[in-house]
Amino acid sequence: MYTFEDLVKIMEKLRSDDGCPWDREQTHESLLPYLLEETYEFIDSVKSKDFKNMKEELGDILLQVVFHSQIAKEHSKFTIDEVVDEICRKLIFRHPHVFGERKDINSSEDVLKNWDEFKKAEGKHGDSILDGVPKSMPPIERALKLQKKAAKVGFDWKRKEQVMEKVEEEWNELKEAVKSENREKIEEELGDLLFAIVNLSRFLNVDPAIALHRTNQKFVKRFKEMERKAKIEGSSLEKMNLEEMDKLWESVKKEERDVNI
Repeated sequence: MYTFEDLVKIMEKLRSDDGCPWDREQTHESLLPYLLEETYEFIDSVKSKDFKNMKEELGDILLQVVFHSQIAKEHSKFTIDEVVDEICRKLIFRHPHVFGERKDINSSEDVLKNWDEFKKAEGKHGDSILDGVPKSMPPIERALKLQKKAAKVGFDWKRKEQVMEKVEEEWNELKEAVKSENREKIEEELGDLLFAIVNLSRFLNVDPAIALHRTNQKFVKRFKEMERKAKIEGSSLEKMNLEEMDKLWESVKKEERDVNI
């Protein structure tokens, strides 16, 4: 059986002069889409409880970690051993109730209450509690993170009904902006509406990014089934009008409901 050390050596070989041309050309920036893609594929496997695929996707994510570390090593920035050392140190430091003498942390709630304290001690926060939220995070994930951070100091709604009212308020403001045909105002109000919806998802204990990803997958599945049905009928979506495609869409949805009954 291959080991982690084997994976590191394989990556070194792939990046060497007599390795793979594609692998040699990659940079931290060029690899970013693959890291995100592999992460979402792992999420899919978790949601479908496909443990065989989970194992494979975790390997793909691990490959990205080793890939980035090898590139950094070649530029004398850091090595995979330093990456492992840093995460070990961080885990030990952030769990003084396990590896240290803190006896006042006995539950998950206690851990969460002290988490920002640990990160602040590491110098992870700037002047604001929001400074630790990466600017490069995807917008939906960043909105959720910002809201959670603000909620920790009490800047939050009390009930989900209040958030739902806020969503309706932002929806109405967007409709007014659309009437004005002011593109900048429309963009602003649409952003406010999306932010409010992310807030609502937080109160409903639903991850908005995962929910949207799941809907994207559902759309792909239904659209492909429409294409299949059109082909069986000797046609294609390109040859159909909107009314005909709507009928196919509703047919696919009905079949899904019938299966799930």
